[in-house]
Amino acid sequence: MLHRPVELAEYTARSVRIACDRCGIKQSMGRPGSALDNAVIESWHSTVEFELRQLERFATKAEARRAVADWIDDYNRSRRHSSLGMRSPLDYEHARSPEEPAA
Repeated sequence: MLHRPVELAEYTARSVRIACDRCGIKQSMGRPGSALDNAVIESWHSTVEFELRQLERFATKAEARRAVADWIDDYNRSRRHSSLGMRSPLDYEHARSPEEPAA
């Protein structure tokens, strides 16, 4: 996601860093001009956009929300990923030992 420089400050603010630490969230900030930091989420977003927005039509926001939740559940349980050794995200997470860092 592209942000104007003013918006970037809120993600590096001390209060946000503290909240992330408290919740066990590791922030990831790439250097300016580096697209690698967002590559995985951009790929995921492109897939969900195509499969749900381009191929289906929803009558209500509630119907769309349910479809997205179902899609995410299926994605996490069933989709195999080369970056995860051809495992689903859930299988990958279950196979990791507690001390092993995420890929």
